[in-house]
Amino acid sequence: GPLDIFGYSEERRQERALVHEYAAVVEGFLPQLTANNRDAAVVFARLPEQIRGFGHVKARHLTAARALWSQSIEQFQRAA
Repeated sequence: GPLDIFGYSEERRQERALVHEYAAVVEGFLPQLTANNRDAAVVFARLPEQIRGFGHVKARHLTAARALWSQSIEQFQRAA
C-alpha cells in the first residue's frame, strides 16, 4: 500500500512482477494440461516454495528457481 515504505524498493517491485509472470505462465499451462505434462506443471507450480529469505539470500534462491523455471517450461512443452 501507499504507506509501505519498502514497497517501492527494487526487491518488492521484482516480487510483484514475478507474481504476475508466474500467474501468466500457469494460466498458459491450463489449456494445454495433459496427463503427459502434468508432472512438469507441478514442478513449475511448486517453484515459489524455493524462493525464500531476504536480500542476497532471496536473490540466490531466485536465481536457482529461475533456472528451474526455464527447464520446467521446456519439459512441459516437450511433453504436451
